[in-house]
Formats: sequence, structure tokens, C-alpha cells
Amino acid sequence: MKLKHLAPSAAILAAGALTLSACGGTSATGEEASSGGDSDLQGTLTGIGASSQKAAMDAWTADFAAENSGVTVNYSPDGSGAGREQFLAGNAQFAGSDAHLDDDEVKQGEEACGADGAYEFPVYISPIAVAFNVEGVDELNLAPATIAKIFKGEISKWNDEAIKADNPDADLPDTKITAVHRADDSGTTENFAEYLKATAEKDWDAEVSGDFPKDFGGEAAQGTDGVVQTVSDTDGAIGYADASAVGSLSKAKVKVGEEYVELSADAASKVVDASDKVEGRTEGDLAFDLARDTTESGAYPIVLVSYHVVCSSYKDQETVDMVKAWEKFVVSEEGQKSAADSAGSAPLSDDLRSQIETVIDSIKVEG
Repeated sequence: MKLKHLAPSAAILAAGALTLSACGGTSATGEEASSGGDSDLQGTLTGIGASSQKAAMDAWTADFAAENSGVTVNYSPDGSGAGREQFLAGNAQFAGSDAHLDDDEVKQGEEACGADGAYEFPVYISPIAVAFNVEGVDELNLAPATIAKIFKGEISKWNDEAIKADNPDADLPDTKITAVHRADDSGTTENFAEYLKATAEKDWDAEVSGDFPKDFGGEAAQGTDGVVQTVSDTDGAIGYADASAVGSLSKAKVKVGEEYVELSADAASKVVDASDKVEGRTEGDLAFDLARDTTESGAYPIVLVSYHVVCSSYKDQETVDMVKAWEKFVVSEEGQKSAADSAGSAPLSDDLRSQIETVIDSIKVEG
């Protein structure tokens, strides 16, 4: 079936979709809108997906509608899996996802969007923080195998010998570890598991998935906010979450090669620059196989590349124009700076932005 310009389903409305509109931006033709101006676009866009994008989404929508006051952008941060599912079912004009489409979803995209299928491209690059709350411990170094054993439940106390080996000068307490993971299908979980599989496969023997392995135990929390709240409220807790969301929680440095690297936008972008595109995809598919096992100095490999997924064609010109204007603003220098200022993300490179704009320009009316 073709993707229609539909209102959100009852389930989406019940989830409390964020209705946000807002400055600056580009027109549907790609021309830069003048400050304080307004476009002729009219309508509503519905997006569903990654909660990691929430802070960036707040900024993007707040900066978009001042130039496009006739457009309302609704985004419901229900998680990456829910976003892809609802988009492919025809209940949204775009999805936000912390993982690219898998092969089955690519085929579903042809049903939802026509012969050219769905397009996907990075819009948000951010490190995933390994955040912890241990009384008396402000700094922490962790090797990949140590992280894997903690979240697998094989390391249960903070003064375990493996953690001591990573932190020989630290005064580590005999406190029980509470390893907090996502309860929902999450692109953040998938990225985190992908990193552990690539760097500590001997210790992380589970298949990579958006669902955290049930037999590993630990404490489950709903969404990014749930993980951060649980870690914040629990002495001895550790969890993984988008860096923009962890606030004042302490963040572990991760061992890369022979050094421990602190998370930062620049360190995250180094990993993306070292990565290749997923093989066998169309020109409209800008998905990346991230170089999780890089040993490049200063690179932080637990990185989240969050995508927007759109259709290659929509049923009417109004929707095409709105999608083009919205996505061009999101990936523009202004949009990326806005996200960086509000969420600490790493801006897209000029080369990647150019590739994405070519994809956006090719969106057309179906038929």
C-alpha cells in the first residue's frame, strides 16, 4: 500500500504526541528563507520514533515554524522500533530511528512508499554515554570487556578486580552494581549492543538487537528518560543513554586502543568519518556500518547515528513540499547548529550534507 497523509492512530494519540512548531529554514525549493519571513506551506507532518532525538527535535521544530507558520510538526518519541513500524504502516510521514532499516524493512518500504521505497539518512550524531552513579566515584575508566560483563551480570560489585584493573588509582566501594537497560525496543540498545559485539564478542555473546537480552538480568526502564531517572535515583547504578539526556550524571571513559577516551561530539564524529555505507542499498539509502572497533586515537566508538526515514514519493505535492522543506532544514547548517547547541550532537560534515540534500531533492509525487 502507498503511504498516505494520515492523522495519527489512536495508539499514537494515546502516547501523547508532541505538537511542536517553530526559526529560520529552507523553502521546499531549497532556497534559504530570509529571517523573519514566512513560507506558503500549509499542513501537518507526523513523525514517530527515537527518543534520543527529542532535544534536537524540540530545537528543530522551534526553529522551523517561524518561517513556516502554516506547518505543524507532530513528533512522538515512542522509540525507534515503534517509529519504523508506524511509518511503514502508513501512520506517519517520517520516522526517527537510531538504527537503519534492516533488509526486511527495506522491502516493506517498497510497499509503503512505491517502487523506489523509503529513503533514510543521518540527521543526528551523538555519543551514547555510559552513565553511572556511585557515591564517592566521579571518574571511571572502562574497557569494552568490563562493560560487557557488567551489563551481562557477570560483574556485580564496584570493587571487582576487572574494574580495579581499569581504575588502579580509584577508591572503589563494595557497592552492588545495578545495571540499567532499556525495557522497550530501542535503537540506543541496538547501537550499544553492536559496539559490545564488535569490541568484546567473547563476553557479549548475544545477537545484536533493539531488545536487551532478557537472560542478562539487570534493571529495565522505559525509554531514555526512564534509564536516566533510574540511574540518578540509585546508588551503584550504571546505564547507557544518549549523551544529551544524562544531565549531571558522571560518564565513563571508554578504552580505545591503549587509551581511555572521553565522550564528546568531536570524538563521536571521528567514528562516522571512518565508517562505510551499508552495501547493496540504493542511492537514496544513506545507512552506515559504523566502525565500532576503531583504534583511532581520540575516537569514541559508542556512538549513535540517528536517521530520518521518509518516503521516496507521497500522494500529493503539498506533502512532498512540506517533507522537503522540513528535512532540508533539519540537515542544514542552521538546523545542525541548533541541535548541537541544545543536544550536544555532532554536526554533519559538508560532504554528507550534500549527499543528503540530493536524496531529499529527489522526493516526488507518486505515480
